[in-house]
Amino acid sequence: MTFPHALWSWLVDLPRLGLYLLVAWLLYMIGLGVWIVLQKREPVATLSWLMSLALLPYVGFLIYFLLGPQKIQRQRLRRGRSRSGLEQFAGPLVGDSQGLELARLGQATTGLPPSSATSVDWLVDGQATYESLLQAIAASRHHIHLEYYIWNPDRTGLRLRDALIERARAGIKVRLLLDAVGAGRMRRRHLQPLLDAGGEVAWFHPTRFRPFTRPWVNLRSHRKIVVIDGSTGFIGGINVTDEENEALVADAYRDLHMRMEGAIVRSLQLVFVEDWVYAIGCEPRVFSAAAYWPDAPVGSIGAQVLVSGPDSSWEAIHRMQVAAIHEARRRVWLVTPYFVPGEAARMALTSAALGGLDTRLLVPRWSDSKLVTLAGRSYFDELLKAGVKVYEYGPRMLHTKALLTDEDLCLVGSANFDHRSFRLNFEASMLLRDRGSCYALARHLEGEFARSRRVRLDRPLGLWRHRLPEAFARLLSPLL
Repeated sequence: MTFPHALWSWLVDLPRLGLYLLVAWLLYMIGLGVWIVLQKREPVATLSWLMSLALLPYVGFLIYFLLGPQKIQRQRLRRGRSRSGLEQFAGPLVGDSQGLELARLGQATTGLPPSSATSVDWLVDGQATYESLLQAIAASRHHIHLEYYIWNPDRTGLRLRDALIERARAGIKVRLLLDAVGAGRMRRRHLQPLLDAGGEVAWFHPTRFRPFTRPWVNLRSHRKIVVIDGSTGFIGGINVTDEENEALVADAYRDLHMRMEGAIVRSLQLVFVEDWVYAIGCEPRVFSAAAYWPDAPVGSIGAQVLVSGPDSSWEAIHRMQVAAIHEARRRVWLVTPYFVPGEAARMALTSAALGGLDTRLLVPRWSDSKLVTLAGRSYFDELLKAGVKVYEYGPRMLHTKALLTDEDLCLVGSANFDHRSFRLNFEASMLLRDRGSCYALARHLEGEFARSRRVRLDRPLGLWRHRLPEAFARLLSPLL
Protein backbone atom coordinates (compact mmCIF):
# COMPACT_ATOMS: atom_id res chain seq x y z
CA MET A 1 0.00 0.00 0.00
CA THR A 2 1.39 3.37 -0.98
CA PHE A 3 1.87 6.08 1.64
CA PRO A 4 -0.86 8.43 0.27
CA HIS A 5 -3.34 5.56 0.19
CA ALA A 6 -2.41 4.50 3.73
CA LEU A 7 -2.74 8.08 4.95
CA TRP A 8 -6.16 8.42 3.36
CA SER A 9 -7.34 5.14 4.89
CA TRP A 10 -6.14 6.31 8.32
CA LEU A 11 -8.00 9.60 7.97
CA VAL A 12 -11.23 7.93 6.86
CA ASP A 13 -11.11 5.51 9.82
CA LEU A 14 -10.31 8.28 12.30
CA PRO A 15 -13.09 8.62 14.90
CA ARG A 16 -14.98 11.97 14.86
CA LEU A 17 -13.13 13.10 11.72
CA GLY A 18 -15.96 15.46 10.82
CA LEU A 19 -15.75 17.11 14.23
CA TYR A 20 -12.00 17.61 13.91
CA LEU A 21 -12.40 19.14 10.45
CA LEU A 22 -15.11 21.47 11.72
CA VAL A 23 -12.97 22.62 14.64
CA ALA A 24 -9.99 23.17 12.31
CA TRP A 25 -12.17 25.18 9.93
CA LEU A 26 -13.55 27.30 12.79
CA LEU A 27 -10.06 28.01 14.15
CA TYR A 28 -8.92 28.87 10.61
CA MET A 29 -11.82 31.29 10.12
CA ILE A 30 -11.50 32.90 13.55
CA GLY A 31 -7.77 33.44 13.20
CA LEU A 32 -7.90 34.85 9.69
CA GLY A 33 -11.13 36.72 10.35
CA VAL A 34 -9.61 38.64 13.25
CA TRP A 35 -6.52 39.41 11.12
CA ILE A 36 -8.61 40.75 8.24
CA VAL A 37 -11.13 42.67 10.38
CA LEU A 38 -8.35 44.45 12.27
CA GLN A 39 -7.14 45.96 8.98
CA LYS A 40 -10.30 48.13 9.03
CA ARG A 41 -10.93 48.04 5.30
CA GLU A 42 -14.29 48.86 3.72
CA PRO A 43 -16.99 46.50 5.07
CA VAL A 44 -17.86 45.21 1.58
CA ALA A 45 -14.23 44.35 0.81
CA THR A 46 -13.75 42.77 4.24
CA LEU A 47 -16.88 40.62 3.87
CA SER A 48 -15.84 39.60 0.34
CA TRP A 49 -12.50 38.33 1.58
CA LEU A 50 -14.11 36.54 4.53
CA MET A 51 -16.54 34.76 2.22
CA SER A 52 -13.73 33.78 -0.13
CA LEU A 53 -11.71 32.35 2.75
CA ALA A 54 -14.73 30.46 4.10
CA LEU A 55 -15.54 28.89 0.74
CA LEU A 56 -11.91 28.06 -0.07
CA PRO A 57 -10.34 26.79 3.16
CA TYR A 58 -6.54 27.01 3.24
CA VAL A 59 -6.42 27.71 -0.51
CA GLY A 60 -8.15 31.01 0.28
CA PHE A 61 -5.49 31.74 2.86
CA LEU A 62 -2.77 31.25 0.26
CA ILE A 63 -4.55 33.62 -2.14
CA TYR A 64 -4.98 36.22 0.59
CA PHE A 65 -1.38 35.82 1.72
CA LEU A 66 -0.11 36.49 -1.79
CA LEU A 67 -2.66 38.95 -3.18
CA GLY A 68 -4.70 40.31 -0.31
CA PRO A 69 -4.59 43.99 0.67
CA GLN A 70 -1.81 45.06 2.97
CA LYS A 71 -0.30 48.24 4.25
CA ILE A 72 3.42 48.76 4.19
CA GLN A 73 5.61 50.99 6.25
CA ARG A 74 8.28 52.62 4.17
CA GLN A 75 10.75 55.31 5.09
CA ARG A 76 9.27 58.02 2.90
CA LEU A 77 11.18 61.25 2.57
CA ARG A 78 8.02 63.32 2.51
CA ARG A 79 7.37 62.32 6.13
CA GLY A 80 10.69 63.70 7.23
CA ARG A 81 12.06 66.06 4.62
CA SER A 82 13.26 68.54 7.21
CA ARG A 83 15.45 65.80 8.68
CA SER A 84 16.63 64.54 5.31
CA GLY A 85 17.67 67.98 4.13
CA LEU A 86 15.49 67.75 1.02
CA GLU A 87 12.57 69.85 2.29
CA GLN A 88 13.82 72.79 0.26
CA PHE A 89 13.47 70.77 -2.94
CA ALA A 90 9.74 70.08 -2.65
CA GLY A 91 9.05 72.89 -5.10
CA PRO A 92 8.11 76.52 -4.55
CA LEU A 93 4.64 77.08 -3.14
CA VAL A 94 2.46 78.92 -5.63
CA GLY A 95 -0.73 80.52 -4.39
CA ASP A 96 -3.88 79.26 -6.08
CA SER A 97 -6.76 81.34 -4.80
CA GLN A 98 -9.10 79.87 -7.41
CA GLY A 99 -8.72 76.35 -6.08
CA LEU A 100 -7.11 76.87 -2.70
CA GLU A 101 -9.14 74.18 -0.93
CA LEU A 102 -8.30 71.53 -3.53
CA ALA A 103 -4.62 72.54 -3.51
CA ARG A 104 -4.50 72.29 0.28
CA LEU A 105 -6.15 68.87 0.15
CA GLY A 106 -3.54 67.67 -2.33
CA GLN A 107 -0.69 68.95 -0.20
CA ALA A 108 -2.14 67.51 3.03
CA THR A 109 -2.54 64.02 1.54
CA THR A 110 0.68 63.83 -0.50
CA GLY A 111 3.10 66.28 1.12
CA LEU A 112 3.65 67.91 -2.28
CA PRO A 113 2.66 71.57 -2.56
CA PRO A 114 1.01 73.24 -5.53
CA SER A 115 3.56 74.60 -7.97
CA SER A 116 3.67 75.80 -11.56
CA ALA A 117 4.83 74.92 -15.05
CA THR A 118 6.16 77.18 -17.77
CA SER A 119 5.01 74.80 -20.52
CA VAL A 120 2.87 71.69 -20.95
CA ASP A 121 2.80 69.67 -24.18
CA TRP A 122 0.12 67.01 -24.66
CA LEU A 123 1.49 63.83 -26.25
CA VAL A 124 -1.16 61.63 -27.82
CA ASP A 125 -0.21 57.95 -28.20
CA GLY A 126 3.14 56.23 -27.98
CA GLN A 127 4.87 57.39 -31.14
CA ALA A 128 4.67 61.08 -30.22
CA THR A 129 5.66 60.31 -26.63
CA TYR A 130 8.69 58.20 -27.52
CA GLU A 131 9.95 60.73 -30.07
CA SER A 132 9.65 63.57 -27.57
CA LEU A 133 11.35 61.46 -24.92
CA LEU A 134 14.21 60.52 -27.26
CA GLN A 135 14.77 64.19 -28.10
CA ALA A 136 14.89 65.13 -24.42
CA ILE A 137 17.28 62.24 -23.64
CA ALA A 138 19.60 63.31 -26.47
CA ALA A 139 19.68 66.86 -25.08
CA SER A 140 20.47 65.80 -21.48
CA ARG A 141 23.52 67.30 -19.79
CA HIS A 142 23.63 65.95 -16.23
CA HIS A 143 21.17 63.18 -15.37
CA ILE A 144 18.24 61.10 -16.64
CA HIS A 145 15.83 59.54 -14.15
CA LEU A 146 13.16 57.10 -15.35
CA GLU A 147 10.53 55.09 -13.47
CA TYR A 148 8.21 52.73 -15.35
CA TYR A 149 5.74 49.96 -14.68
CA ILE A 150 6.20 48.20 -18.05
CA TRP A 151 9.38 48.32 -20.12
CA ASN A 152 9.55 45.49 -22.62
CA PRO A 153 12.65 44.32 -24.53
CA ASP A 154 10.96 44.85 -27.90
CA ARG A 155 11.79 47.35 -30.64
CA THR A 156 10.47 50.33 -28.68
CA GLY A 157 12.09 49.30 -25.41
CA LEU A 158 15.48 48.51 -26.91
CA ARG A 159 15.51 51.74 -28.91
CA LEU A 160 15.00 53.78 -25.74
CA ARG A 161 17.51 51.61 -23.87
CA ASP A 162 20.12 52.26 -26.57
CA ALA A 163 19.48 56.01 -26.27
CA LEU A 164 20.18 55.75 -22.54
CA ILE A 165 23.35 53.75 -23.20
CA GLU A 166 24.65 56.49 -25.50
CA ARG A 167 24.09 59.17 -22.87
CA ALA A 168 25.58 57.03 -20.09
CA ARG A 169 28.73 56.58 -22.16
CA ALA A 170 28.84 60.36 -22.55
CA GLY A 171 29.02 60.72 -18.77
CA ILE A 172 25.35 61.44 -18.06
CA LYS A 173 24.04 59.85 -14.85
CA VAL A 174 21.29 57.43 -15.87
CA ARG A 175 19.03 55.82 -13.28
CA LEU A 176 16.26 53.43 -14.35
CA LEU A 177 13.70 52.17 -11.81
CA LEU A 178 11.52 49.33 -13.07
CA ASP A 179 8.64 47.48 -11.45
CA ALA A 180 9.71 43.90 -10.87
CA VAL A 181 6.42 42.44 -12.13
CA GLY A 182 5.40 44.88 -14.86
CA ALA A 183 8.88 44.95 -16.41
CA GLY A 184 9.62 41.30 -15.67
CA ARG A 185 10.45 40.57 -19.31
CA MET A 186 13.55 42.77 -19.06
CA ARG A 187 16.28 40.26 -18.25
CA ARG A 188 19.82 40.96 -17.19
CA ARG A 189 21.08 40.41 -20.73
CA HIS A 190 18.85 43.27 -21.90
CA LEU A 191 20.05 45.63 -19.17
CA GLN A 192 23.71 44.62 -18.98
CA PRO A 193 24.79 46.98 -21.84
CA LEU A 194 23.29 49.90 -19.89
CA LEU A 195 25.06 48.79 -16.70
CA ASP A 196 28.34 48.39 -18.60
CA ALA A 197 27.97 51.95 -19.90
CA GLY A 198 27.70 53.27 -16.33
CA GLY A 199 23.93 53.41 -15.91
CA GLU A 200 22.12 52.20 -12.80
CA VAL A 201 19.07 49.93 -12.69
CA ALA A 202 16.88 49.21 -9.66
CA TRP A 203 13.81 47.04 -9.20
CA PHE A 204 10.69 48.06 -7.31
CA HIS A 205 9.46 45.30 -4.97
CA PRO A 206 11.45 42.33 -6.33
CA THR A 207 9.45 39.12 -6.12
CA ARG A 208 11.52 37.47 -3.42
CA PHE A 209 9.76 34.99 -1.14
CA ARG A 210 10.90 34.85 2.46
CA PRO A 211 9.51 32.51 5.14
CA PHE A 212 6.74 33.99 7.32
CA THR A 213 6.81 37.25 5.37
CA ARG A 214 4.02 38.35 3.06
CA PRO A 215 5.39 39.06 -0.42
CA TRP A 216 4.60 42.34 -2.19
CA VAL A 217 3.43 40.62 -5.37
CA ASN A 218 0.26 42.71 -5.47
CA LEU A 219 1.81 46.08 -4.53
CA ARG A 220 3.30 47.50 -7.71
CA SER A 221 4.71 50.81 -8.86
CA HIS A 222 2.37 51.78 -11.69
CA ARG A 223 4.06 55.17 -12.13
CA LYS A 224 5.48 56.49 -15.42
CA ILE A 225 7.87 59.31 -14.57
CA VAL A 226 10.87 60.76 -16.39
CA VAL A 227 12.99 63.66 -15.13
CA ILE A 228 15.84 65.02 -17.24
CA ASP A 229 18.36 67.48 -15.79
CA GLY A 230 15.80 68.45 -13.15
CA SER A 231 14.15 70.80 -15.66
CA THR A 232 12.13 68.60 -18.04
CA GLY A 233 9.57 66.08 -16.87
CA PHE A 234 7.27 63.49 -18.40
CA ILE A 235 4.23 61.92 -16.75
CA GLY A 236 1.12 60.10 -17.93
CA GLY A 237 -0.14 56.62 -18.74
CA ILE A 238 2.18 55.40 -21.50
CA ASN A 239 4.55 52.52 -20.78
CA VAL A 240 7.55 51.53 -22.92
CA THR A 241 6.33 48.78 -25.21
CA ASP A 242 5.40 48.11 -28.82
CA GLU A 243 1.83 47.58 -27.61
CA GLU A 244 1.59 51.37 -27.18
CA ASN A 245 3.44 52.33 -30.35
CA GLU A 246 0.98 52.81 -33.21
CA ALA A 247 3.89 53.21 -35.63
CA LEU A 248 4.66 49.52 -35.09
CA VAL A 249 1.34 47.96 -34.05
CA ALA A 250 -1.88 48.89 -35.84
CA ASP A 251 -4.10 48.27 -32.80
CA ALA A 252 -1.75 49.84 -30.24
CA TYR A 253 -3.27 51.23 -27.07
CA ARG A 254 -4.82 54.69 -27.29
CA ASP A 255 -3.15 56.76 -24.57
CA LEU A 256 -2.07 60.17 -23.32
CA HIS A 257 1.12 61.60 -21.83
CA MET A 258 2.55 65.06 -21.13
CA ARG A 259 5.89 66.84 -21.29
CA MET A 260 6.45 69.63 -18.77
CA GLU A 261 8.99 72.27 -17.84
CA GLY A 262 9.15 74.60 -14.88
CA ALA A 263 9.19 74.46 -11.09
CA ILE A 264 6.77 71.51 -11.02
CA VAL A 265 9.59 69.24 -12.23
CA ARG A 266 11.07 69.51 -8.74
CA SER A 267 8.07 67.65 -7.38
CA LEU A 268 8.44 64.93 -10.02
CA GLN A 269 12.12 64.70 -9.13
CA LEU A 270 11.28 64.31 -5.47
CA VAL A 271 8.81 61.49 -6.18
CA PHE A 272 11.48 59.65 -8.17
CA VAL A 273 14.08 60.21 -5.45
CA GLU A 274 11.72 58.85 -2.80
CA ASP A 275 11.08 55.72 -4.84
CA TRP A 276 14.75 55.23 -5.71
CA VAL A 277 15.90 55.61 -2.11
CA TYR A 278 13.16 53.21 -1.01
CA ALA A 279 14.03 50.65 -3.68
CA ILE A 280 17.79 50.45 -3.12
CA GLY A 281 18.21 51.87 0.38
CA CYS A 282 20.76 54.57 -0.45
CA GLU A 283 21.21 57.78 1.49
CA PRO A 284 19.12 60.80 0.39
CA ARG A 285 22.22 62.98 0.36
CA VAL A 286 23.21 61.29 -2.91
CA PHE A 287 20.71 63.64 -4.52
CA SER A 288 21.56 66.82 -2.61
CA ALA A 289 23.71 68.34 -5.39
CA ALA A 290 22.30 71.53 -6.85
CA ALA A 291 22.33 70.05 -10.35
CA TYR A 292 19.41 67.81 -9.38
CA TRP A 293 17.32 70.81 -8.29
CA PRO A 294 17.97 73.70 -10.69
CA ASP A 295 16.16 76.97 -10.19
CA ALA A 296 13.13 77.47 -12.38
CA PRO A 297 10.95 80.51 -12.97
CA VAL A 298 7.38 80.58 -11.69
CA GLY A 299 5.18 79.68 -14.63
CA SER A 300 1.67 80.71 -15.56
CA ILE A 301 0.31 77.13 -15.46
CA GLY A 302 -0.81 75.95 -12.04
CA ALA A 303 0.34 72.38 -11.43
CA GLN A 304 0.53 69.89 -8.58
CA VAL A 305 1.90 66.35 -8.48
CA LEU A 306 -0.39 63.82 -6.81
CA VAL A 307 0.86 60.45 -5.57
CA SER A 308 -0.84 57.59 -3.79
CA GLY A 309 -0.05 54.06 -2.70
CA PRO A 310 -0.49 51.44 0.02
CA ASP A 311 2.02 53.31 2.20
CA SER A 312 -0.69 55.89 2.89
CA SER A 313 -4.29 55.45 4.01
CA TRP A 314 -5.45 58.74 2.45
CA GLU A 315 -6.01 57.45 -1.10
CA ALA A 316 -4.86 60.86 -2.27
CA ILE A 317 -5.59 60.59 -6.00
CA HIS A 318 -9.00 59.01 -5.41
CA ARG A 319 -9.82 61.69 -2.86
CA MET A 320 -8.69 64.46 -5.20
CA GLN A 321 -10.74 63.08 -8.09
CA VAL A 322 -13.89 62.96 -5.99
CA ALA A 323 -13.22 66.47 -4.60
CA ALA A 324 -12.65 67.83 -8.13
CA ILE A 325 -15.97 66.35 -9.28
CA HIS A 326 -17.78 67.93 -6.33
CA GLU A 327 -16.08 71.27 -7.09
CA ALA A 328 -17.24 71.24 -10.74
CA ARG A 329 -19.90 73.70 -11.86
CA ARG A 330 -20.33 73.03 -15.58
CA ARG A 331 -18.84 69.73 -16.75
CA VAL A 332 -17.20 66.48 -15.59
CA TRP A 333 -15.50 64.34 -18.23
CA LEU A 334 -13.89 61.12 -17.00
CA VAL A 335 -11.77 58.82 -19.18
CA THR A 336 -10.43 55.55 -17.79
CA PRO A 337 -9.58 52.08 -19.12
CA TYR A 338 -10.69 50.39 -15.88
CA PHE A 339 -13.88 51.65 -14.25
CA VAL A 340 -14.67 50.03 -10.90
CA PRO A 341 -15.84 52.94 -8.74
CA GLY A 342 -16.39 52.98 -5.02
CA GLU A 343 -19.48 54.41 -3.38
CA ALA A 344 -18.01 57.90 -2.97
CA ALA A 345 -17.00 58.09 -6.64
CA ARG A 346 -20.39 56.84 -7.87
CA MET A 347 -22.15 59.34 -5.64
CA ALA A 348 -19.99 62.17 -6.98
CA LEU A 349 -20.61 61.26 -10.63
CA THR A 350 -24.35 60.74 -10.27
CA SER A 351 -24.72 63.91 -8.18
CA ALA A 352 -22.94 65.90 -10.88
CA ALA A 353 -25.28 64.55 -13.54
CA LEU A 354 -28.40 64.99 -11.41
CA GLY A 355 -27.28 68.56 -10.75
CA GLY A 356 -27.37 69.32 -14.47
CA LEU A 357 -23.64 69.17 -15.24
CA ASP A 358 -22.36 67.80 -18.55
CA THR A 359 -21.17 64.51 -17.07
CA ARG A 360 -19.50 61.99 -19.38
CA LEU A 361 -17.69 58.69 -18.93
CA LEU A 362 -15.45 57.20 -21.62
CA VAL A 363 -14.22 53.60 -21.27
CA PRO A 364 -12.93 51.02 -23.75
CA ARG A 365 -15.47 48.76 -25.42
CA TRP A 366 -13.34 45.88 -24.19
CA SER A 367 -10.32 46.35 -21.94
CA ASP A 368 -7.52 43.81 -21.61
CA SER A 369 -9.36 42.43 -18.56
CA LYS A 370 -12.76 40.97 -19.39
CA LEU A 371 -13.66 40.69 -15.71
CA VAL A 372 -12.99 44.40 -15.10
CA THR A 373 -14.96 45.32 -18.24
CA LEU A 374 -17.97 43.35 -17.04
CA ALA A 375 -17.72 44.80 -13.53
CA GLY A 376 -17.59 48.33 -14.95
CA ARG A 377 -20.64 47.76 -17.13
CA SER A 378 -22.63 46.68 -14.09
CA TYR A 379 -22.61 50.33 -12.97
CA PHE A 380 -23.83 51.76 -16.29
CA ASP A 381 -27.57 51.64 -15.53
CA GLU A 382 -27.17 53.64 -12.33
CA LEU A 383 -25.08 56.25 -14.13
CA LEU A 384 -27.37 56.44 -17.16
CA LYS A 385 -30.49 56.89 -15.01
CA ALA A 386 -28.79 59.81 -13.29
CA GLY A 387 -28.01 61.42 -16.64
CA VAL A 388 -24.35 60.47 -17.10
CA LYS A 389 -23.46 60.10 -20.78
CA VAL A 390 -21.51 56.84 -21.13
CA TYR A 391 -19.33 56.11 -24.17
CA GLU A 392 -17.37 53.01 -25.21
CA TYR A 393 -14.23 53.50 -27.32
CA GLY A 394 -13.09 50.96 -29.89
CA PRO A 395 -11.70 49.05 -31.66
CA ARG A 396 -8.33 50.01 -30.11
CA MET A 397 -7.85 49.58 -26.39
CA LEU A 398 -8.35 52.92 -24.63
CA HIS A 399 -5.64 53.41 -21.99
CA THR A 400 -6.03 57.14 -21.25
CA LYS A 401 -6.60 58.17 -17.64
CA ALA A 402 -7.96 61.71 -17.45
CA LEU A 403 -10.46 63.80 -15.54
CA LEU A 404 -11.52 67.20 -16.91
CA THR A 405 -13.82 69.52 -14.97
CA ASP A 406 -15.10 72.90 -16.09
CA GLU A 407 -12.73 75.00 -18.23
CA ASP A 408 -9.60 75.05 -16.12
CA LEU A 409 -9.00 71.86 -14.12
CA CYS A 410 -7.76 68.43 -15.18
CA LEU A 411 -5.98 65.39 -13.72
CA VAL A 412 -3.93 63.13 -15.98
CA GLY A 413 -1.53 60.35 -15.02
CA SER A 414 -1.18 56.65 -14.31
CA ALA A 415 -4.14 56.10 -11.96
CA ASN A 416 -7.17 54.19 -13.19
CA PHE A 417 -10.62 54.69 -11.71
CA ASP A 418 -10.66 51.41 -9.81
CA HIS A 419 -9.87 49.88 -6.44
CA ARG A 420 -6.41 48.70 -7.49
CA SER A 421 -5.26 52.21 -8.36
CA PHE A 422 -7.04 53.72 -5.37
CA ARG A 423 -5.48 51.38 -2.80
CA LEU A 424 -2.89 48.89 -4.08
CA ASN A 425 -0.71 50.49 -6.74
CA PHE A 426 1.80 53.28 -6.33
CA GLU A 427 0.42 55.90 -8.73
CA ALA A 428 1.37 59.37 -9.93
CA SER A 429 -0.88 61.93 -11.59
CA MET A 430 -0.63 65.61 -12.48
CA LEU A 431 -3.23 68.21 -11.60
CA LEU A 432 -3.32 71.22 -13.89
CA ARG A 433 -5.32 74.38 -13.31
CA ASP A 434 -4.97 76.23 -16.59
CA ARG A 435 -7.50 77.23 -19.24
CA GLY A 436 -5.14 76.78 -22.19
CA SER A 437 -4.07 73.26 -21.22
CA CYS A 438 -7.63 72.21 -20.40
CA TYR A 439 -8.92 73.63 -23.69
CA ALA A 440 -6.39 71.53 -25.61
CA LEU A 441 -7.35 68.45 -23.60
CA ALA A 442 -11.06 69.12 -24.17
CA ARG A 443 -10.52 69.32 -27.93
CA HIS A 444 -8.72 65.97 -27.84
CA LEU A 445 -11.45 64.34 -25.74
CA GLU A 446 -14.19 65.69 -27.99
CA GLY A 447 -12.57 63.74 -30.82
CA GLU A 448 -12.47 60.62 -28.63
CA PHE A 449 -16.17 60.93 -27.81
CA ALA A 450 -16.97 61.40 -31.50
CA ARG A 451 -15.19 58.13 -32.33
CA SER A 452 -16.97 56.22 -29.59
CA ARG A 453 -20.32 54.46 -29.29
CA ARG A 454 -22.78 55.96 -26.84
CA VAL A 455 -24.34 53.51 -24.40
CA ARG A 456 -28.14 53.72 -24.20
CA LEU A 457 -30.30 52.93 -21.21
CA ASP A 458 -32.68 50.93 -23.41
CA ARG A 459 -29.91 48.75 -24.89
CA PRO A 460 -30.77 45.04 -25.11
CA LEU A 461 -29.38 43.11 -22.16
CA GLY A 462 -29.65 39.33 -22.24
CA LEU A 463 -29.78 37.45 -18.96
CA TRP A 464 -26.97 34.98 -19.68
CA ARG A 465 -24.82 37.11 -21.95
CA HIS A 466 -24.95 40.43 -20.10
CA ARG A 467 -26.86 40.80 -16.84
CA LEU A 468 -25.69 37.69 -15.01
CA PRO A 469 -21.96 37.92 -15.93
CA GLU A 470 -21.94 41.63 -15.07
CA ALA A 471 -23.66 41.00 -11.74
CA PHE A 472 -21.19 38.28 -10.76
CA ALA A 473 -18.25 40.45 -11.84
CA ARG A 474 -19.61 43.27 -9.69
CA LEU A 475 -19.53 41.01 -6.65
CA LEU A 476 -15.75 40.77 -7.14
CA SER A 477 -15.34 44.55 -7.51
CA PRO A 478 -13.82 45.06 -4.04
CA LEU A 479 -11.20 42.41 -4.86
CA LEU A 480 -10.21 43.67 -8.32
